[in-house]
Amino acid sequence: MSIEKSKLSSVLLAPIVSEKSTIAAEDSNRFVFKVQKVATKLEIKKAIELMFKVEVETVQVLNVKGKVKRFGRSLGKRSDWKKAYVKLKPGHDIDFATA
Repeated sequence: MSIEKSKLSSVLLAPIVSEKSTIAAEDSNRFVFKVQKVATKLEIKKAIELMFKVEVETVQVLNVKGKVKRFGRSLGKRSDWKKAYVKLKPGHDIDFATA
């Protein structure tokens, strides 16, 4: 495995399966992933195409700010993270049950 392929395989951290992401997948063929904070749109596109053997139409990313939480008397903060909405070309689909 080349260095680029090993780097691309670490870009995607996890798929996000929620009610909102399920509706996006059904309505507009969009899938949601948690990705590395330093990942670019092009890296995310290549990683999706490499791992799932599909063609990606667009990638939209957003930075999610971590919430401030209390732990007893002290305040803490969850880590910031990045979310990617990936739209696939018509005729392509990702099935997480078999992937």
